[in-house]
Amino acid sequence: MSTTAAHVGPQRYQERYPATPKAATRARRDISLALKSWGMPQLMDAAAQIITELVANAVEHTDTNTVGASVVRTGEVSARIVVTDTSRTGPAPCDPRAEDEHGRGLMLVAALAHDWGSEPVHGGKRVWAELRADGEQ
Repeated sequence: MSTTAAHVGPQRYQERYPATPKAATRARRDISLALKSWGMPQLMDAAAQIITELVANAVEHTDTNTVGASVVRTGEVSARIVVTDTSRTGPAPCDPRAEDEHGRGLMLVAALAHDWGSEPVHGGKRVWAELRADGEQ
């Protein structure tokens, strides 16, 4: 994969990645490049954290071979991030103990996103998160 966002259009970027530990890093880079090319740098940090968590969850908690990642521009400074995999099981937020080193990813997604959720789709599920800059309706 190149270091330019080759799949970026005026409103949408999407890519599929092999379900390996490197998938989250690649998706984070590509989604960040898309947002930067659209002039939306204020969403890049939150988007990078969200896409990392969602892709890592798909790789770690499902037996999918590939993970889909996309970002769609939904407004002047708003976007929807989507991750797809072949598992029909929805994400399960947990209540980690203070000493646990894992289990906070979906809590982070909920804190950073304006809204988020999941839904079954043909062949698996889609997990999405809505991002908005301050003041965007």
